[in-house]
Amino acid sequence: MNAHNVVHAVNPATEEINGTYELHSPQHVEQALAASAAYRDWRRTPFSLRADLMRRAASILRDRKSKLATIITSEMGKPIAEAEAEVEKCAWCCDHYAENAERYLSDEPRVSNASRSYIQFTPLGTILAVMPWNFPFWQVFRFAAPALMAGNTGILKHASNVPGCSLAIEEIFREAGFPEGVFRSVLVPGSLAAFLIRDPRIAAVTLTGSEQAGSEVAALAGRELKKTVLELGGSDPFIVLGDADVDLAAATAVRARYQNAGQSCIAAKRFILLEKVADAFEERFVEAARSLKTGDPMDRSTQIGPLARADLREALDLQVRESVRQGARLLLGGRSRPGRGYYYEPTVLADVHPAMPVFCEEVFGPVAAFIRAKDPEDAVRIANDSAYGLGASVWTRDLDLAQRLAREIESGSVFVNGMVVSDPRLPFGGIKRSGYGRELSEFGIREFVNIQTVWVGPAR
Repeated sequence: MNAHNVVHAVNPATEEINGTYELHSPQHVEQALAASAAYRDWRRTPFSLRADLMRRAASILRDRKSKLATIITSEMGKPIAEAEAEVEKCAWCCDHYAENAERYLSDEPRVSNASRSYIQFTPLGTILAVMPWNFPFWQVFRFAAPALMAGNTGILKHASNVPGCSLAIEEIFREAGFPEGVFRSVLVPGSLAAFLIRDPRIAAVTLTGSEQAGSEVAALAGRELKKTVLELGGSDPFIVLGDADVDLAAATAVRARYQNAGQSCIAAKRFILLEKVADAFEERFVEAARSLKTGDPMDRSTQIGPLARADLREALDLQVRESVRQGARLLLGGRSRPGRGYYYEPTVLADVHPAMPVFCEEVFGPVAAFIRAKDPEDAVRIANDSAYGLGASVWTRDLDLAQRLAREIESGSVFVNGMVVSDPRLPFGGIKRSGYGRELSEFGIREFVNIQTVWVGPAR
């Protein structure tokens, strides 16, 4: 087997090779693209049939939760309990769209000068999904469930370090009974994404990934005049006002920062604290972060696993060291864990200011940055002083104030007294350099449809 034609799945906890996968040949890729012509028949199937198949996919996910979670954990290092929760969430997403897709896409009557006029939602064709490794099942299903229920077909180009996940997802749809060609995975290097985007059989592109990847994909798709949805990086603020429940806020903040070893676009990253509660919050946060168990992600008691790759850990360490050099105060961690595996210690930095990497860049790992604010308006100003705008969290007992502040916060979502999460019932996405477009809810399923006006005469 030619070394240039294979991809290795490396276990980030042990640095050992889990498996070697042969990259798909040009002929295989062409077959996948040709099979996407199944769209012509699939788009005409009734919602009831699509829903039955999507429910079967949900059932397979639940039945094989343990096996699928093990693939996730062995390929990208997520603690096994979190991996199982990810698989369960994918099943929920499938069920949600099986139940609601027809309602989300039902015709909408409009008053005009026609004897009858209405808006209908028709599928676009084959959607290319370029997906990341950090939630290797969830990111795919939150695209695939609505796209397929809308009558589109899909081709997945997954991250190269999770090939087992990519093939397992294709197998789920196949076993659920989806027709051949409705969903295909292709194992190809990232350099071939441009070839796929340019192919006339691809109608639109969705990408979840880095700011740089999003910019490149948007430029390519723009030249081809193809619709894109981009969910990119984040530097989510977690604002704690003076009247907040500090104990609850700090406990939630630790979860919000360190889940998935901090490798989440919507992880809380910048903790903006009013002076009145800052000392107490910092004390409780550091105490809880210090007690987190780092270790073997297959051990159910492990709370923080390794980072997914060695280069990611190196980049994270550079961000931390440069921030400390610029004056950040290290309260906890700040270094790689010795031994095998791409582990990085839970880290907390205080006295952070906007010029530091841990403030102005996306920090994809278990590193929390503390910033102090004078008042609620100052906290919002600091929150908005970012190139990103994905999620935000505000903690206060004054709900009227929180909702007023939410209107001023530049982000795709604001959670009051709660941790930012994605939910099939709620639209998800960002603004600024966090991307554009929405996933999930009725807004997500309408991203990849033709919003078609139908005017029936004669005119009145």
